[in-house]
Amino acid sequence: MPYILALDQGTTSSRAIVFDEHGLPVASAQQEFPQHFPQPGWVEHDPLDLWQSQLATARQALERAGIEARQLAAIGITNQRETTVLWDRASGKPLANAIVWQDRRTAEHCKRLADAGHEAMVRERTGLLLDSYFSGPKLAWLLDNVPGARQKAEAGELAFGTVDSWLIWNLTGGRRHITDPSNAARTLMFNIHSQRWDDELLALLDIPASLLPEVVTSSGRHAETEADLLGSAVLIAGIAGDQQAALFGQACHQPGMAKNTYGTGCFMLLQTGQTALQSSHGLLTTLAASGDDKPRYALEGSVFIGGAVVQWLRDGLGLVPNSSAVEPLAASVPDSGGVFFVPAFTGLGAPYWDPHACGGLLGLSRGTTQAHIARAALEGIAYQSADLLEAMQADASEPLTELRADGGAAANNLLLQCQADLLGVPVVRPKVLETTALGAALLAGLAVGVYPDMAGLSAFWQMDRVFEPAISRDEAAERRRKWRSAVERVRNWQA
Repeated sequence: MPYILALDQGTTSSRAIVFDEHGLPVASAQQEFPQHFPQPGWVEHDPLDLWQSQLATARQALERAGIEARQLAAIGITNQRETTVLWDRASGKPLANAIVWQDRRTAEHCKRLADAGHEAMVRERTGLLLDSYFSGPKLAWLLDNVPGARQKAEAGELAFGTVDSWLIWNLTGGRRHITDPSNAARTLMFNIHSQRWDDELLALLDIPASLLPEVVTSSGRHAETEADLLGSAVLIAGIAGDQQAALFGQACHQPGMAKNTYGTGCFMLLQTGQTALQSSHGLLTTLAASGDDKPRYALEGSVFIGGAVVQWLRDGLGLVPNSSAVEPLAASVPDSGGVFFVPAFTGLGAPYWDPHACGGLLGLSRGTTQAHIARAALEGIAYQSADLLEAMQADASEPLTELRADGGAAANNLLLQCQADLLGVPVVRPKVLETTALGAALLAGLAVGVYPDMAGLSAFWQMDRVFEPAISRDEAAERRRKWRSAVERVRNWQA
């Protein structure tokens, strides 16, 4: 039986999952790694932590599956997007900590570029906004602030990559410096229509082209690992940013299908096929992962703090001993008692795009308990996602009939019920919740013939549970009105 190994390098942990020829998980391993917050609004990772934790989980997953690397048909890689790594080509050593996608240190740089009139050109070519969320400004910051970095970059001595490129560089012993369109599209340096790095965008950000990886298809026989890492050389045949991988794993292959991933952040993507639909409601146009060499597009909305708010309740407040304890605590009260939690710890993403917003806990009274705060935190995730869907519905020509949910926090029944109540459409949870890893595995398996064609991939998606709306549309509208009032109170707080 052929197996596929999916490497899923996320924002707070690395995981590896072995899938069989039917797209079912056989064994997995997961490892958290440290988060670094050197200043308010700054978020960093040690790139060596990303690589070493990912390699360790790959080895553990193979051991738990009881198989050897030579039994793998291929590896698929999916990753936290936008997180920016800069390293030395000769030594392979990073020059500095990776700047994480949540990091806001480049907000003023992006504002200056927008004020200078560059927003329209950038948006037309990349589908993105001039925002510190994306990789290009982060890379420019590293070049300008790490001693000697710009000189080395201009001499061709350095390499830039999102996390997929960094992992592949290490897996191949530095032989391959590549990325895929779904990751390249998140850099502010890639033209999503011509499918090329854009010279004018590079000039705008002052980025030497020599830093950039080669862009290859999301599904293809692109590289081979060093044999000593896993015990045998293995093909790397699937590459996709985590949200596009989840869209693929959720079998949202037809235009009009949408998914929301409830991870560290929340990311809602609507498949638009070969049409690059421009949003007029604060959403992004991005490249989806494709099983062939034809570009596919999606509309995307991003919530910067989703499941991370549960981590904060656990680690920052000590409210719960572990993440799974938040659901029973929140469910112990019938509602939030009028409390609204806007978890804008790193600003607000779509549709607000406010890097100066901050977190807010509003509506507190002497009767407020830990349970009310826990419930308000879960509802805050659902409210933010409802804002995304409202914007998405305004841009799309067809109303959404269901939302497919995945990611770690999608195991929370109360969260998904709140989501269905607010949206007014069914929220559907699949049996395989880790659809990000599944998407990477399917892309890899497609390239090596384990999965024969796109049509057959949809059969791997199986439903676990449907959450139907249980409140009236009037009540949902009133709750969202109060939510929007809470959001307005935290906007531009740090401006």
